[in-house]
Amino acid sequence: MKAERIGVDIPVYDLSLIRGLWEGRVKKYKQRQKKEEERISKSALAKVEQQWQYRIACRKLKSAEVTALQCYLERSALSEAHLLPNDDKDNDADNKKFIFELNGKKWMKLPEDLQYMTYLKEWHIHGTRIPEIPTYIEAFVDLHVLDVPKNGLTKLPAEIGKLINLRELNVNYNKLLSIPPELGECGNLERLEMTANGKLAELPFELSNLKKLTHLDVAENQFAGIPVCVLRMESLKCLDISNNRLKDLPEDIDRLESLEMLFLHKNNVRYVPMTMTNLIHLKMLVISADELYSIPSQLVDNPNIKLIRLYDNPINTNNEDMNEMNTDADAQDERDKEFIKTYIETLQDRDIQPSYTTKVSLSCLL
Repeated sequence: MKAERIGVDIPVYDLSLIRGLWEGRVKKYKQRQKKEEERISKSALAKVEQQWQYRIACRKLKSAEVTALQCYLERSALSEAHLLPNDDKDNDADNKKFIFELNGKKWMKLPEDLQYMTYLKEWHIHGTRIPEIPTYIEAFVDLHVLDVPKNGLTKLPAEIGKLINLRELNVNYNKLLSIPPELGECGNLERLEMTANGKLAELPFELSNLKKLTHLDVAENQFAGIPVCVLRMESLKCLDISNNRLKDLPEDIDRLESLEMLFLHKNNVRYVPMTMTNLIHLKMLVISADELYSIPSQLVDNPNIKLIRLYDNPINTNNEDMNEMNTDADAQDERDKEFIKTYIETLQDRDIQPSYTTKVSLSCLL
């Protein structure tokens, strides 16, 4: 019997085709992966997540550790992602973009381009010869500080009431005769300085709307009393009305419930009302005592109140004033001597001298 040979068919493939197929798939996969990485790198989500992770981590650190971390990040790749807080120099540079400054007597008017810079937040104009603030200031609604001392300003525009975000106003050492009532519309005003404006003698009642005002300086003016509007500034903490023409204080001065410092020196105040003791937050009172004859003992004895009583110094008076004072004093002595001589002569004419004459002390002006 003859054995039959069994044949097995073995398929033969071209491996180059298989290799090309897989290389094509790998290439497409890498292309998709590269596009996805590019999309993620362009997306802000990753940066936002890093920023939040950085902030969360900083909250758990102490201040010294945060400083050390910032120094480290400045040398790392994270600084390129703008995760670091801005430096003080950068902040100063950014802030200066919103500040306008002008100094010097050579300036007699503001630059014309200023009216278009309505994004400004602060005006600082010192020592110029600019007579008034322009009306276009009403467009500067973001203005926080208006600092214009020593410029010879004669008036403030009514448009100043449009500055609803104004926090500080300084018009010291100008020539203002009055204050516009529209200023009372600046409800966010916290600090108001009007020192040495010469003939300024009153404030409009509309200023009583300045409920957030904490500091008011009206020294070296012509006020004969504390204005009514000031007594309605409920948040006022510091009031300087020194060197004016005050003689008396209002009985309702205790309306200023938040008052901490009151400067009354260089006035002729004669009487401090008892209601002053109701100012429970008062810490300092400065007053001239040359003509002061009555002050509550509670203010004097209160250890929480620093009471300063000032007296005028006669050393600085001129020679003419001194001569007049000496002449008046001599005339006073002569009148006193004449009175005493006449009084003694009348006693001699009496039969019985009064028992109290040996100890009497006379100081009369005839």
